[in-house]
Amino acid sequence: MSKNQITIAGVSVAPGEQKQIKAGISKLPTRTAVEIPIIVSRAKKDGPTLLLMGGMHGNEINGVEIVRRIIARGINKPKKGTTICVPILNIYGFIHSTREVPDGKDINRAFPGNKHGSLASQVAYHLRKEILPLIDAGIDFHTGGARINNFPQIRTQLEHPHHAGLAKAFATRFVLNANLREKSFRNEAQKVDKPILVYEGGESQRLRKNAVDEGVQGAQRVMHYLGMIDEAPAPTHQTITIDKSAWIRARAAGLHHALARLGSRVEKGMTIGLITGPFGDFEVKVKAQYSGYIIAINNTPVVNRGDALFHIGLTSQTKS
Repeated sequence: MSKNQITIAGVSVAPGEQKQIKAGISKLPTRTAVEIPIIVSRAKKDGPTLLLMGGMHGNEINGVEIVRRIIARGINKPKKGTTICVPILNIYGFIHSTREVPDGKDINRAFPGNKHGSLASQVAYHLRKEILPLIDAGIDFHTGGARINNFPQIRTQLEHPHHAGLAKAFATRFVLNANLREKSFRNEAQKVDKPILVYEGGESQRLRKNAVDEGVQGAQRVMHYLGMIDEAPAPTHQTITIDKSAWIRARAAGLHHALARLGSRVEKGMTIGLITGPFGDFEVKVKAQYSGYIIAINNTPVVNRGDALFHIGLTSQTKS
């Protein structure tokens, strides 16, 4: 998006300038102001505006670390265009190590938001009002919820050529053709034709080096694809497109032992885990119900019947 000057939270940033803006959202009961730091870096040369955002969910630390590294290494300083970096959107959740804000609501299910609504709705409103109109594209960095460990992956709508191009440029090993979720940021952005890639990697409350490295390098490749920087790391693997996915669920309660490795290919009928009785009374095999790739594993050691254990990604060649 070409603009001589952009303004966020009342602060203007001209071409060639870099500023950290503190966007006020609300106040704690102690009257302490809650502000979201937004780092804007603009080149003198005109070009696209890219949003790089982490911490939509406060306990998803890998996304925070990805954006932090991008800033710390100066990757966010483009030769053309503008980057808007939001390392932690959900300040409330980050402080309390929780996914939601204090009222228990999920920001990513609160769009388009309301200036006078719930805390989640207020944050969603400010993101939609202040940031979304300025950008041409964005990458929203996430981590698996609870104890779910996601293999690094991009989620987008591949039927849209621009979305598919950005996903191909990011070049994770897995790209999921993912439907939009109601009241999500990606859904809201789609209404105004702003492509948002959702990156998933690692698990909550745990830094995973491979997930962070993949996120940083993927962001660089997207910036290079958009003409914002001259060089980016080359992909080290071929991208596999996941057309559909399904969870393998526990058929008994007990202790879960994952046998298959994250990211590996499995065949239908293969034993990929065990559920054992804590008193040594039984052992149940967990078998793959489909042929495909393991794109997520639940690392929770104690599971109940029906709990999701393995997320299997299916391609057009592996559906069965």
